[in-house]
Amino acid sequence: QVQLVESGGGLVQAGGSLRLSCAASGSISRINNMGWYRQAPGKQRELVAAITSDHSTNYADSVKGRFTISRDNAKSTVYLQMNSLKPEDTAVYYCNVDGRLKSDYRRFTSWGQGTQVTVSS
Repeated sequence: QVQLVESGGGLVQAGGSLRLSCAASGSISRINNMGWYRQAPGKQRELVAAITSDHSTNYADSVKGRFTISRDNAKSTVYLQMNSLKPEDTAVYYCNVDGRLKSDYRRFTSWGQGTQVTVSS
Protein backbone atom coordinates (compact mmCIF):
# COMPACT_ATOMS: atom_id res chain seq x y z
CA GLN A 1 0.00 0.00 0.00
CA VAL A 2 2.99 2.28 0.51
CA GLN A 3 5.92 2.33 -1.86
CA LEU A 4 9.27 4.03 -1.38
CA VAL A 5 11.56 4.70 -4.32
CA GLU A 6 15.13 5.70 -3.62
CA SER A 7 17.62 7.30 -5.95
CA GLY A 8 20.95 9.08 -5.91
CA GLY A 9 23.47 6.51 -4.79
CA GLY A 10 26.70 5.83 -6.62
CA LEU A 11 30.48 5.88 -6.55
CA VAL A 12 32.31 8.97 -5.37
CA GLN A 13 35.81 9.83 -4.25
CA ALA A 14 36.56 10.71 -0.66
CA GLY A 15 35.68 14.32 0.01
CA GLY A 16 32.93 14.29 -2.59
CA SER A 17 29.19 14.70 -2.27
CA LEU A 18 26.04 12.78 -3.08
CA ARG A 19 22.35 13.51 -2.60
CA LEU A 20 19.91 10.72 -1.90
CA SER A 21 16.18 11.01 -2.50
CA CYS A 22 13.30 8.83 -1.35
CA ALA A 23 9.77 9.40 -2.61
CA ALA A 24 6.77 7.83 -0.89
CA SER A 25 3.56 6.99 -2.70
CA GLY A 26 0.40 5.00 -2.15
CA SER A 27 -2.55 5.14 0.17
CA ILE A 28 -1.08 7.56 2.66
CA SER A 29 -3.07 9.81 4.94
CA ARG A 30 -0.10 11.39 6.64
CA ILE A 31 3.64 10.91 7.01
CA ASN A 32 5.19 11.34 10.42
CA ASN A 33 8.88 10.46 10.66
CA MET A 34 11.26 10.00 7.74
CA GLY A 35 14.77 8.70 8.06
CA TRP A 36 17.84 7.22 6.48
CA TYR A 37 19.64 4.11 7.68
CA ARG A 38 22.71 2.38 6.34
CA GLN A 39 24.19 -1.07 6.47
CA ALA A 40 27.80 -1.83 5.66
CA PRO A 41 28.98 -5.39 4.92
CA GLY A 42 29.18 -7.42 8.11
CA LYS A 43 27.62 -4.69 10.20
CA GLN A 44 24.19 -4.00 11.63
CA ARG A 45 21.87 -1.47 10.08
CA GLU A 46 22.26 1.88 11.81
CA LEU A 47 20.37 5.15 11.87
CA VAL A 48 22.06 7.89 9.91
CA ALA A 49 19.55 10.72 10.19
CA ALA A 50 15.87 11.28 10.88
CA ILE A 51 13.40 14.11 10.53
CA THR A 52 10.00 14.54 12.12
CA SER A 53 6.86 16.05 10.64
CA ASP A 54 7.77 19.41 12.19
CA HIS A 55 11.28 19.18 10.72
CA SER A 56 13.15 18.35 13.92
CA THR A 57 16.28 16.41 13.00
CA ASN A 58 18.53 13.81 14.58
CA TYR A 59 21.92 12.63 13.30
CA ALA A 60 24.38 9.89 14.09
CA ASP A 61 27.51 11.34 15.65
CA SER A 62 29.59 10.01 12.76
CA VAL A 63 27.78 12.19 10.19
CA LYS A 64 27.06 15.37 12.16
CA GLY A 65 28.30 18.43 10.30
CA ARG A 66 28.64 16.50 7.03
CA PHE A 67 25.14 15.17 6.24
CA THR A 68 21.87 17.09 6.09
CA ILE A 69 18.43 15.54 6.07
CA SER A 70 15.44 17.45 4.71
CA ARG A 71 11.93 16.73 3.50
CA ASP A 72 9.40 18.12 1.07
CA ASN A 73 5.97 17.30 2.45
CA ALA A 74 4.20 18.33 -0.75
CA LYS A 75 6.21 15.70 -2.63
CA SER A 76 6.28 13.13 0.21
CA THR A 77 10.02 13.01 -0.31
CA VAL A 78 12.98 12.90 2.03
CA TYR A 79 16.52 13.86 1.03
CA LEU A 80 19.96 13.20 2.41
CA GLN A 81 22.69 15.58 1.34
CA MET A 82 26.04 13.94 2.02
CA ASN A 83 29.16 16.08 1.91
CA SER A 84 32.79 15.39 2.78
CA LEU A 85 32.20 11.71 2.24
CA LYS A 86 34.61 9.22 3.74
CA PRO A 87 35.37 5.60 2.81
CA GLU A 88 33.69 4.53 6.05
CA ASP A 89 30.42 5.97 4.73
CA THR A 90 30.33 3.15 2.19
CA ALA A 91 27.13 1.17 2.72
CA VAL A 92 23.70 0.43 1.37
CA TYR A 93 21.45 3.30 2.40
CA TYR A 94 17.77 2.67 3.15
CA CYS A 95 15.02 5.18 3.69
CA ASN A 96 12.31 4.57 6.25
CA VAL A 97 8.97 6.29 6.51
CA ASP A 98 6.18 5.94 9.05
CA GLY A 99 2.74 7.44 9.16
CA ARG A 100 -0.91 6.51 8.78
CA LEU A 101 -2.81 4.89 5.95
CA LYS A 102 -5.65 6.60 4.17
CA SER A 103 -7.99 3.61 4.24
CA ASP A 104 -8.34 3.07 7.99
CA TYR A 105 -5.77 5.38 9.53
CA ARG A 106 -3.68 2.44 10.68
CA ARG A 107 -0.04 3.12 11.33
CA PHE A 108 2.46 1.94 8.76
CA THR A 109 6.23 1.81 8.46
CA SER A 110 7.91 1.16 5.15
CA TRP A 111 11.45 0.66 3.89
CA GLY A 112 13.02 1.58 0.60
CA GLN A 113 14.81 -0.97 -1.55
CA GLY A 114 18.23 0.42 -0.68
CA THR A 115 20.77 2.32 -2.71
CA GLN A 116 24.50 1.64 -2.75
CA VAL A 117 26.90 4.41 -1.77
CA THR A 118 30.58 3.67 -2.35
CA VAL A 119 33.30 6.11 -1.34
CA SER A 120 36.75 5.42 -2.70
CA SER A 121 39.91 6.58 -0.95
